[in-house]
Amino acid sequence: MSISDHPRAYGTAALTLAFLAGISLTLGFKDLYPDLERRYQRHRRRRQHSRRPSTDTTATPDGRPRRDSLFFSSVPLLLEDRESTSSESTERTHIADGIEGCIGNTPLIKIKSLSAATGRTILAKAEFLNGAGMSPKDRVALGIIRYGEEQGLLVPGRGDTIYEGTVGSTGISIATLARAMGYRAHICMPDDQSREKSDLLLHLGAAVERVPVAPITDPGHFVNLARTRAQEHAATSKDGSRGFFADQFEIEANFRAHLATTGPEIFQQTGGLLDAFVAGAGTGGTISGVAKHLKEEVKMPGIQIVLADPQGSGLYNKVRHGVMYSSTEKEGTRRRRQVDTIVEGVGINRITHNFEAGRELIDDAVKVTDEQAAAMARWLVEKDGIFVGSSSAVNCVAAVVTAMKLEPESRVVTLLCDSGTRHLSKFWKSIGEMGLEKGETENLFTALGIEEK
Repeated sequence: MSISDHPRAYGTAALTLAFLAGISLTLGFKDLYPDLERRYQRHRRRRQHSRRPSTDTTATPDGRPRRDSLFFSSVPLLLEDRESTSSESTERTHIADGIEGCIGNTPLIKIKSLSAATGRTILAKAEFLNGAGMSPKDRVALGIIRYGEEQGLLVPGRGDTIYEGTVGSTGISIATLARAMGYRAHICMPDDQSREKSDLLLHLGAAVERVPVAPITDPGHFVNLARTRAQEHAATSKDGSRGFFADQFEIEANFRAHLATTGPEIFQQTGGLLDAFVAGAGTGGTISGVAKHLKEEVKMPGIQIVLADPQGSGLYNKVRHGVMYSSTEKEGTRRRRQVDTIVEGVGINRITHNFEAGRELIDDAVKVTDEQAAAMARWLVEKDGIFVGSSSAVNCVAAVVTAMKLEPESRVVTLLCDSGTRHLSKFWKSIGEMGLEKGETENLFTALGIEEK
């Protein structure tokens, strides 16, 4: 007896086969769709760019940009729950739980002057709007403290002290969160950093040690000194409290903070439509964490990860040529500072665990001079009203260089790390001494000293 003798069984088998075929087709298109979507959206952006502004209807009634699908171009239906009461609405209102609740979900803003000059969209994650230490280091500091608590190394209210060696931003974030979460902070930093940072740390209630610049092999190096102070804590403390070395350069909680928050935020805010991510590296946690999310977790096809590196740092050559080397290390040219630049917060001449975690995912590197960083910082103030520090300026220079290597209408994302108010006595003083605050420059490429291609 054949299956045709049983119409019901035949119909069931046919439906089963059709269902399995549908699943196979869906899985087959799953990996292909992101690339198709990026190509479609790029084509759509070009088409809209050529239209008259008066014919642009790409916004929903509430002002949000409309994202047309491949099949529909109508304004999406907005669903509202009209049965909810005022008390339910109040419960849904987000209330941050302490200052640590103000970290993350920073805006992604379009830098209009850079986008107009390059013909590409340059977006920047406004990390200076994090609510604790006002930099991307807020994410790292919170991640490290929570790790210490999970491991039983930190107990709130016991008198524990968090020790860290930092050039400033991480220390400010740690000092702020330490107070908020029931700890003390002790910060070691090199004495060539801007005075604003150490003054702020003192006002935040942290103990601060400014120490002479020294190589990492020297026990007096600011990172090594912080480690030593943490080890000495138990021997010198009589109240049963502990010393905890944050170890931002090597601890995995650093890059994992960006893997869990910064990367997903960028992907969500761009709708997955970006062609390159550009960032500098001090500890290396930001670029590694974001790269691992975009390349390994969501597997964005064709995404470029680009390192922004200041002069005097060896990371550029490590990415480009596989050799950790800086020209300041030539025989007879060794300077007092290992990383010879006015830029603070990025650039280093050793490989940290956090940088190594994502190094193989970095596609390219851009070397940025002090003059270019200074010119960019001044340009952003003049053209966009954005007042940032040195590492943000380095990121933006590298974003422009990267953008010009991509097709028109491409999208590049970078970071604005902290405010220029923390860099007045050094970086912005140098900008004034260069004469950049006298008059304005109308051509971005002339200002940066790079060729417009």
